[in-house]
Amino acid sequence: MNDLELYREQLALCDDKIIDALMERYAIVEQIMAYKEEYGMAILQPAQEAKQERRWKERMNSHRHQDEIYNVFQRIVRNSKRIQARKLFSYNIVLIGFMGSGKTTISDYLSTTLAMNIVEMDQVIAEREEMSIPDIFSTYGEDYFRDKETKLLMELQKSRDTIISCGGGVVLREENVQEMKKNGRVVLLTASPQTVYDRVKDNNDRPILAQNKNVEFIADLMEKRREKYEAAADVVVQTDGKSVLEICEELIKKLLEMDES
Repeated sequence: MNDLELYREQLALCDDKIIDALMERYAIVEQIMAYKEEYGMAILQPAQEAKQERRWKERMNSHRHQDEIYNVFQRIVRNSKRIQARKLFSYNIVLIGFMGSGKTTISDYLSTTLAMNIVEMDQVIAEREEMSIPDIFSTYGEDYFRDKETKLLMELQKSRDTIISCGGGVVLREENVQEMKKNGRVVLLTASPQTVYDRVKDNNDRPILAQNKNVEFIADLMEKRREKYEAAADVVVQTDGKSVLEICEELIKKLLEMDES
């Protein structure tokens, strides 16, 4: 055996070790998830993730292949999160609620911490139409926009492991609610009118609030939609005065309790 063949044999043995280590790692991930569920522990633990990150940096400090190894390590961690997400949820998570209730913030956080796919419906529609949501409303009208929402929800029936963040008025059509529930759990995020106002007052991408950006109008519109929101929801999470982590933990807990029942 020449040197090149020897190196290739060593490389193959190294690959076998990596495969064995990954299988062991992912098996441990499943054991950790089972332990958390059995003892009612928090699913999301950012402090532990930060500890792992520090440990990695200490181990790889100044190594000449640090960037390449870190790139692989990030993929391994992301795949571990995906395993956790699949164990937790066999369905899509559909976030509904009035504008400013926190849907985008929560979907972004869940997508990162659970490595789930994410669909921001308003963003997708705006990209497809090549114009902003206010421009769609002013050019084609609200019915046209609602038709686009319905079409997108029907397309999303093919999706799995996805967090779907819906526009505030998506529940106004019963057809949309039916589409959401075909392969998803619907989570209603709520907030007080004052909280909603504080969150959206500097945002000009809310056509429904054009010329009506005040607490009184928001409260009135929220009340008009409340019955439809609550009828569509599988679980409800109130967001006032809570951190993103607290909201997400409550959301996950309620979904798991629903699945158990």
